[in-house]
Amino acid sequence: MTAVSTKKRKVSKKNKKAWRKHVDTKDVEKFLEDTRQEERLGSFESRKDSELFIVSKTPEILPKKVRRELLKSKEARCFSILKPQSAVPDPIAKRNRVRTKEERKNALVLRKEAIMRSKGILKQKDRLRLKNKMIAAMKREERLKEAKRGQFDNDTWKEENKEIVDTDWLASSTIKHTLTHFGAKKKKLPISLRKKPSAIPAVELPHPGTSYNPSFEDHQKLLHEIAQKEMELIKEEKHLDRVTTKMFKKVSQKEKEKNYIQEMSEGLKPEDNPDTENEDNDPTVKSVNPPVRNMKKTRVQRRKQKEQKALQLEKQKEKVEKKKISDIYRLKLMDRQLAAKEKKSTILKEKRLKKKAQHAIGTKTLSRVKFEPLEQEFKLASELSGNLRNTEATNNLLKDRFKSLQQRNIVAPSNLKLSRDKPKVKRFIKPDHKIVLPNVK
Repeated sequence: MTAVSTKKRKVSKKNKKAWRKHVDTKDVEKFLEDTRQEERLGSFESRKDSELFIVSKTPEILPKKVRRELLKSKEARCFSILKPQSAVPDPIAKRNRVRTKEERKNALVLRKEAIMRSKGILKQKDRLRLKNKMIAAMKREERLKEAKRGQFDNDTWKEENKEIVDTDWLASSTIKHTLTHFGAKKKKLPISLRKKPSAIPAVELPHPGTSYNPSFEDHQKLLHEIAQKEMELIKEEKHLDRVTTKMFKKVSQKEKEKNYIQEMSEGLKPEDNPDTENEDNDPTVKSVNPPVRNMKKTRVQRRKQKEQKALQLEKQKEKVEKKKISDIYRLKLMDRQLAAKEKKSTILKEKRLKKKAQHAIGTKTLSRVKFEPLEQEFKLASELSGNLRNTEATNNLLKDRFKSLQQRNIVAPSNLKLSRDKPKVKRFIKPDHKIVLPNVK
């Protein structure tokens, strides 16, 4: 088939919009693009073949060390964007440079600032800049002092916090102000982080008798301790049984009913005794304490009462004076009493301190559940294997660590609850769901 030739349409090219629409400028754009590329990279026609191509006859395999040195000396690829990519010269040879803020300042202003700087008078932004610079320098020094990854040269636990300022003779407000302006403000840790929750060690040493190959003495000591604890528990159980169960006698049902009737009828009047009904109405009954008439004291009685009071006061004074005289002869005895009292107070003080220390070491009540330690693990002489390979594990490590956390007041003691409490749901039938049956006759 022959190609069908279409007649070229005549279109208007009156204005710029129509001209752009109906004129094909692709060949012009391509020519201009090629020209620009030649200007940027230079003409390939004017260059020689030796400049464009290199004939490699033998492969150049350099050693690894030399290749690394060449790579080090080579310019980084990221700097290539800063270099001029075009071979076209700059049309504007002389360009106006924008002066900096310092260069634009007046000579008088610069002179004034220099005088103020020499006197030590700085602006707030300059002071902040110097402060930030000093903090950055301090941080840089600290970072350099820090050990690198995998490097363990210094002992962390022996390091002491070096204070910038000698705070022995300064007030607290002065220390705060100085440290704030030095850029190393003192931070107070909360009390909960400053001290340990308990003095008990995290990992306690086990009893030597619990070893897989213990000595005879250690093993016997362990067994003796466990036996003593068991004896105490049995004794406590017996005591509770004695003061609760065995305290009450067994009573039959008839006797129980009889006692109940007797207890309930206490204080009631029996119906078969008619004499008890008229006891309150008996005229012969007299009161134990007859009413007393209020008689006023006479003058003689009042005088005698005053004389008796005066005599009592005089006797009391004489008694005090006699005691003073007798105390002079009792000085040695009093010294002995005071010494005994002081000794007793020191003993009590020591006891209190010991109790306080034990309380600090002991476990505190963090919840309503009381802490119960794990039972001491032990093995009888026949169960001892003598080597670690044949030894069987007797204790659960996870449980032991959890109990240790509870003992050291880190975790509150709790009980394991397997069953879940279900809420009581009140069920009822909705009025529109009720089925009312008709009366069937």
